[in-house]
Amino acid sequence: MKSEFRQLPSVDKLLGEQSIKRLTALYPHDLVVDVIRQRLEQERLSIARGNRCASAAEIAESVGDMVEGLVYPSLRPVVNASGVILHTNLGRAPLSKEAIWAMEEASKSYCNLELDLESGVRGSRQVHVERILCQLTGAEAALVVNNNASAVLLGLTALCKKKEVVVSRGQAVEIGGGFRIPDVMRQSGAKLVEVGTTNCTYIQDYEQAITDKTAALLRVHPSNFRVEGFTHGVALEEMIELGNRHGIQVLDDLGSGCLLDTTVFGLALEPTVQDSVKAGVGLAFFSGDKLVGGPQVGIIVGKEQLVKKLAKHPLARAVRIDKIRLAGLAATLIHYLKGEALQRVPVWRMIAMPLAEVEKRAIAWAGVLGDLAEVTDGEAMVGGGSLPGNTLPTKLVAIGTQGRGAVVAHKLAQRLRRGQPPIIGRVSGDVLFLDARSVLPEEDKIVVEALKDAVAGLK
Repeated sequence: MKSEFRQLPSVDKLLGEQSIKRLTALYPHDLVVDVIRQRLEQERLSIARGNRCASAAEIAESVGDMVEGLVYPSLRPVVNASGVILHTNLGRAPLSKEAIWAMEEASKSYCNLELDLESGVRGSRQVHVERILCQLTGAEAALVVNNNASAVLLGLTALCKKKEVVVSRGQAVEIGGGFRIPDVMRQSGAKLVEVGTTNCTYIQDYEQAITDKTAALLRVHPSNFRVEGFTHGVALEEMIELGNRHGIQVLDDLGSGCLLDTTVFGLALEPTVQDSVKAGVGLAFFSGDKLVGGPQVGIIVGKEQLVKKLAKHPLARAVRIDKIRLAGLAATLIHYLKGEALQRVPVWRMIAMPLAEVEKRAIAWAGVLGDLAEVTDGEAMVGGGSLPGNTLPTKLVAIGTQGRGAVVAHKLAQRLRRGQPPIIGRVSGDVLFLDARSVLPEEDKIVVEALKDAVAGLK
């Protein structure tokens, strides 16, 4: 092992390697030296585990990879051919051209984020979206923060700290990434009071739990799971009637949030924000980057007196929205105001796309692959914690279903992921599936060229 340690090249020797000289010509000398030292430390640990020492050329090559990994952004666009429209791992909702333009305009220069142009005095950043949200939902007031978990946390902290909040046991859910409603409530300083059972909760369960310490009744829409069989839930209207009798607000965590009727597209009924407000909730909370189809934000709508309390709370500043996402959200919401969401908002374009159009595009993709692929029936998911168990009919390009295709499916999936831009499909068994429904038509040329390159590389 000692002899292996002696084989380690010095920093000066590595700086003399041609590949390293090219790096120092492109990037700061101190950066390259620092990465060389990091790489040598990695090699020392590897040798200590009983491995041989890499050659100077091998170490120099890996130093180049490490430097380029630092200076080139790792976050980059991909084409989502997975069939999951709101794919959390792929950034959820893609944005409309108008939203992207608005975000670019807000970021490339100064803007009137908190300046009233008429009076010249300081204003609120919320004015850029509040009127639109109130118009769309019928709410008295609105507030936007950086995501829905923040929205719920702010609401509970401002209204329910050191008090009790009654929640159905079947709604004490995990919202993803290990974050759970009980944890959010604990952080807010409110006390969780669970009622009912996992599958059945009745209005009397809520009523029996109300005490003089009760601050609110909380409904959490189970947007990322579904319980079937022997179940019973309490309608939102029943909760509001009970809350009104006891002078207690009902808070409604809608999760993904929705502004359109999902049943029109053959999906289950997703509670709309408008229905929640109309029913009389104190506050409704929902995400902006799921079924709304905008950037990541948390949206709060409801009664003016409650929204004002949240806006004045110190936590509101910690979770406030930035100018770039605010601009993107405003542009997205305007699509709904103008009645053009199905034509402009990418999420709804995908959901509303006729099956015949999906099939036509899938056939064009498969044509590039010849006998390696066939077009087959499939089901696309909305995803993103929305409409669990609901799917949309789609057409899939299936690679690996017969003959030589079974050999190349995994290799082709890997080559597509390594492309520029990467194409993300889904592999099941020995079959690679590419779904045209989760890809916008204007991306078809990218997919076709990527498939040509990937197939050529397999020959």
